[in-house]
Amino acid sequence: MSEFQAPLEEIRFVINNLADFEQVSALPGYEEVDGDLADAILEEASKLATEILAPLNRIGDIQGCVCENGVVHTPDGFKNAYAQFVGGGWNSLVFDSAYGGQGLPRLLSTAVSEMCHSANMAFMLCPILTQGAAEALSHHGSNGLKAAYLAKLISGEWSGTMNLTEPQAGSDLGQVRTKAVPNGDHYRISGTKIFITFGEHDMAENIIHMVLARTPDAPDGVKGISLFLVPKFLPNDDGRPGQRNDLRCVSIEHKLGINASPTAVMAFGDNDGAIGYLVGEKNHGLAYMFTMMNTERLAVGLEGVGIAERAYQQAREYANYRVQGRKIGNDSPDAVAIIEHPDVRRMLLSMKSQTEATRGLAYFVASQLDISEHHADDEISRRAAALVDLLTPVVKAWSSDTGIEVASTGIQVHGGMGFIEESGAPQYYRDARIASIYEGTNGIQANDLVGRKVGRENGETAVALIAEMRDLDRALAATEQSDIAVIRHALSESIDALEAATNWIAKTWRDDPAAVAAGAVPYLRLLGLTVGGWIMARGALAAAAQLADGSGRADFLSGRIISSRFFADQLLVQTSGLAIIVTDGSAVVTALSVNQL
Repeated sequence: MSEFQAPLEEIRFVINNLADFEQVSALPGYEEVDGDLADAILEEASKLATEILAPLNRIGDIQGCVCENGVVHTPDGFKNAYAQFVGGGWNSLVFDSAYGGQGLPRLLSTAVSEMCHSANMAFMLCPILTQGAAEALSHHGSNGLKAAYLAKLISGEWSGTMNLTEPQAGSDLGQVRTKAVPNGDHYRISGTKIFITFGEHDMAENIIHMVLARTPDAPDGVKGISLFLVPKFLPNDDGRPGQRNDLRCVSIEHKLGINASPTAVMAFGDNDGAIGYLVGEKNHGLAYMFTMMNTERLAVGLEGVGIAERAYQQAREYANYRVQGRKIGNDSPDAVAIIEHPDVRRMLLSMKSQTEATRGLAYFVASQLDISEHHADDEISRRAAALVDLLTPVVKAWSSDTGIEVASTGIQVHGGMGFIEESGAPQYYRDARIASIYEGTNGIQANDLVGRKVGRENGETAVALIAEMRDLDRALAATEQSDIAVIRHALSESIDALEAATNWIAKTWRDDPAAVAAGAVPYLRLLGLTVGGWIMARGALAAAAQLADGSGRADFLSGRIISSRFFADQLLVQTSGLAIIVTDGSAVVTALSVNQL
């Protein structure tokens, strides 16, 4: 099993060349965030990931979590690692300084999170949910709730959860039955929630549950859902955890992966009802929860990037030392490392290029989120927010699907050893597999993309993004680099395919939404590949320019161009077929009756 090394050279390249750190650092509120500060943060985050979190990854997978009488014990070392994570201020990077946050760009926080996800995905599920709970509370909570809970959530001293799912209500939240009965200045919450990540654990002194429930007078369906803050321990007057609330962990799930992350079944109100506090207004809970959920969706996309990076590093190291077979086209009888074999190189290049493309997309969206929240020009802010809305389901779904694919390819590089747990390769695949399911399955993400993000707005934001991608053609045409010429041609054809599919969706969605939904997943992949190809093309241009002026390490920069060319040659070429599936494939999807399936 290889030791994880944070890819700092690659991360810096993406931040500076593809996510426009210079523009982000010039935004109001970020004036003191210069290159030196960014480098210092990245260096320290690398140490956190490689020295503290990564060594616990295998331990956590083997030991898992244990639930005894409602008390969950995390694996050895996790509690101490969490204390170091919180003590280092890593949970508070992007939050308001008025509540103890550091007010740093989301772009930098994204890079930090990626490294930590690579190092230990199961561990990081606790902080990302805490950060999501803090986001929801900061946007929608009353001043009193913020005063009592927000600073502790931002610091990470208290962790947070998201309680949506119930046994009878998976992704259909209109079926939520948990009750919230008014009782003075609070509510009494009763019901059962399932699949609650870090719903109970021993790493933080208090757990703040964000719970969807219904008041007695609530209308049916999603319009009757409210959001409640339900603490494990009710704070005393001094702000410290006091009386235990009426909630408990009934059990934790036995899962395919992320074994170090306890997935709890939570029972609220077995006795008098758990005390909970309304967040915002009644019956607006689903909209409030989407503040948290969109934060989590971007985080899940980063999990895909992080797992892909970890699986790639492991496969690359194994291919360098595993000696087997002779080099093709060489008469020497000596065996060589398998990295010399063309098919192994193809697999590694596939892993490398897809990881780079998804990383570039995630960082680009993070920078647009910074612009949407801080730019002084309202129109620029609005356009950036629209791009974030359009691309959030793509970051979540395309990146998590890619993480699974890359982890699976990593097993293949290992051959028979890849199927053996001791090699370490299977864990990345097992851990990655959940990311395409939670926070809304990737099919749900695709339906959201074609419906709310493209169909409902008649493709306006997607068309604007297509125009921006076409603007790169002039710069691509100006270079004489042969690899970039190939990239230019492939990208142009991909943009054409995306434009045709987008126009079809915009024209078809209102009259035949089922036909559009039948091609939603292929469209999401089409959009992800095309935007990824555009980002990789920009990376190739930047690498070529730096090679020419000698401002970067030659091996790294030339490798960047090669991986961009590979992405164009072997991945962008899929887009024309995907466009045909989107526009012409709906009839066959619905051709069979349910009885024939």
